[in-house]
Amino acid sequence: MSDGFPADVAGPDGRWEMRGRLCLIGAGLLLLSACGDDSPPPQAIPAPEVVRLPAASAGGACQLLDYPVIEEAIGVRFEVSAASRYGKTDTCVVRGEAADGPELALAVSPTTADSGIFADEVVPRGGTSVKGLGKAAYRATTKAAKGSGPGVEVGWLTGNGRLVNLRYTFPEGDEPVDLDEFAGKLVTLAKKIDISSL
Repeated sequence: MSDGFPADVAGPDGRWEMRGRLCLIGAGLLLLSACGDDSPPPQAIPAPEVVRLPAASAGGACQLLDYPVIEEAIGVRFEVSAASRYGKTDTCVVRGEAADGPELALAVSPTTADSGIFADEVVPRGGTSVKGLGKAAYRATTKAAKGSGPGVEVGWLTGNGRLVNLRYTFPEGDEPVDLDEFAGKLVTLAKKIDISSL
């Protein structure tokens, strides 16, 4: 025993260890008070804003497409675009967010063909001539294939030596539409994106 305190609370040097015990009790009380529910609720984090990039942001042939122009011409809204290049052919595919939706594809290739070669070798069987689009143009419909619905395509020869093909493919099992009528809408879109003047 030292300084009149019991031995179990006195240190080996005879000092009182009560100060250390009080510090531990005080720290525990502080921790308990911090766990209380008196703090204001955390503010809700706003949902991130979804930014829709234009079709042209994919580069390549997508630079010739614009979502609002497409929607105005054919009445279908697209939100996603992807560009690629195979040899000298630049392509762009646009789709909606739904995986099973329609698809619009644009392909642009340099060519030395003239209107005669275009008519003989490019226009598919059953293709119909289109006036007022490039140097020569056609429109055609395609039957449904495994994994996709029917399609409509417009092809044309530009004034600056480019062969362009614009193809719309309906989803598999989609409600039947008047393909000839839709082909007229696709021709309207083709005229808006004709690159003869580029």
